[in-house]
Amino acid sequence: MALDTRIARAFGLEGDAWQRHANPWSVYTRIPIPPLLVAAIWSRSRIGWRSLVPVGAVCAWAVVNPRAFPPPRSLDHWASRGVLGETCWARRHEVPVPARHRVAPNVLGAVSALGVPFIVRGLVVRDGWMVLFGLAVQMAGKVWFIDRMALLYDDVAPAGSATVAVPLHTVGAPQR
Repeated sequence: MALDTRIARAFGLEGDAWQRHANPWSVYTRIPIPPLLVAAIWSRSRIGWRSLVPVGAVCAWAVVNPRAFPPPRSLDHWASRGVLGETCWARRHEVPVPARHRVAPNVLGAVSALGVPFIVRGLVVRDGWMVLFGLAVQMAGKVWFIDRMALLYDDVAPAGSATVAVPLHTVGAPQR
């Protein structure tokens, strides 16, 4: 099982939960989680152990967020298509992904991961510039990844699926 599939399962993203996470509000309120988490951790020097409250709140939101919103009425949103493209990518071992989409997600996942050591080191030594650099790299990789997933979804989704949320078992299914 791929790492991304294990992470999705850890957040409870199985079956119809992906439909709820495809709500644009879910995506757009999830994007600021890394900077909010960094700010909460950074606050430890000012508020001490009380910084665990905002850290806990951000972590709780990260867990609740994918299921906090109803399924979208339309998939005609970049964010919705990006999330549903992730479902296709997560099932890439079961359902073939077009060749033009096989490399970029891995590269962008690596780019996103490259920012994390800078964030961690910057938080440990309290170097704001290092933290900001790490956040910029991590978030650029993640947002670009979502964009590539939207393109993947556009390529594999059944025709006419942008107006109504489609069942996930049809996304990425071989087309006849």
